[in-house]
Amino acid sequence: MSPLRTRTGPLRSVPRSRRAAVTAVAALLALCAPTAATGAPAADGRPHRPCVASRPPERGPARDVLRIAERAKAEMDLKSVILRVTVDGREVVTAALGESMTGVPAAPALHFRNGNIAISYMGTALLRLVDRGVVRLDDPVARWLPGLKDGDRITLRMLAASTTGLVDYVRLPEFQRAVVADPFRRWTADELVRLSTSKERWYEPGTNWSYSHANFVLLGAALEKITDTRLDVLLRREVLGPLRLRETRNGFTPDVPAPVLHAFTSDRGTYEESTFWNPSWTTAPGAVETTDICDLARSAAGIGSGRLLSPSSYRELLDPGTVGLGHATEKCPAKVCLAQTEAAHDGLGVLVLGDWVSQHPLFFGYSASQNYLPSERLAIAVSTTDGPNAVAGHSAHTIARRIAAALAPAHPVPDFG
Repeated sequence: MSPLRTRTGPLRSVPRSRRAAVTAVAALLALCAPTAATGAPAADGRPHRPCVASRPPERGPARDVLRIAERAKAEMDLKSVILRVTVDGREVVTAALGESMTGVPAAPALHFRNGNIAISYMGTALLRLVDRGVVRLDDPVARWLPGLKDGDRITLRMLAASTTGLVDYVRLPEFQRAVVADPFRRWTADELVRLSTSKERWYEPGTNWSYSHANFVLLGAALEKITDTRLDVLLRREVLGPLRLRETRNGFTPDVPAPVLHAFTSDRGTYEESTFWNPSWTTAPGAVETTDICDLARSAAGIGSGRLLSPSSYRELLDPGTVGLGHATEKCPAKVCLAQTEAAHDGLGVLVLGDWVSQHPLFFGYSASQNYLPSERLAIAVSTTDGPNAVAGHSAHTIARRIAAALAPAHPVPDFG
């Protein structure tokens, strides 16, 4: 990606006249709250700090962040807002507003579903295999997935970059009806892939862009075959372990590890608890994860900085050839085949939004957002749950964008999708 100069440098140069606007980010470090008390050493010998709220700030940027969250919570009718902001890994503010359940306060240590943030781990794991010479991005997947139609024309790059043309099963009316009728149903990878491959492609592989959950179900299966390792074990070894994401873990059941951030939704016409609705359809088995807000901020920085990758693979992460793709066709409307521009496009499991590396999942009452600004080493992580009158949408990402505008006004986060 040509605007990228260094692994830790800006994604796009900042004009001199605007640089003063971002110096406040560096100044945040002087206002950081004291770090939490150190816990017992973890298995790797490093201390594992509990995820707790920072001391309530009385003034300064940390207080501004809290005000943004408080206003957004009221405006959007959110049941909870949990957030963490760090600069160069050091805490600026960690806070939890609202309730998990009636009478049970939200807290930073509560676990929630991280949804498609796990696909950023799959993308990074794939690139680590590329760095070691195990595979090439342009290898056809037929070698590992011989039963996939046109597998000789679909590459690992196409799966990870969402350019296969496979229909997204989540958009199919029959799938939507089935999920609404029984949100506790367990879906298998074979069922999900069959839903997509039974439909006519939106376009020829590699010629356009569209998000399809099927891509990542297949990518997970390919990674398992390539490494002869179960996907959850592979992601732990390649990404979660090296980034010290100790509270992020896969679940093969709808369970959420305690302590739990409970979710509620009106998606079926009545406001009801959705905490334990089955997320088996959301991505590949082995990558259906939960996390907490401290891990989410650490994840934003670890993935967004390319810390685990070579410089060439980091460039691929940020633009695997998607820029310039995305156009409506007779089969694929513009809202599906979204335009991929320098300003906002899909990478390998990440979103590049202006100067930010981002991802923002949504799942039945849960919303989350992880965002990293490499030039300032600024990480913003937000998780939300819905109140009874919440408007559908990525509320956590809306809050993250507002925080970004306050802390780094020279680097707005553009809208995408």
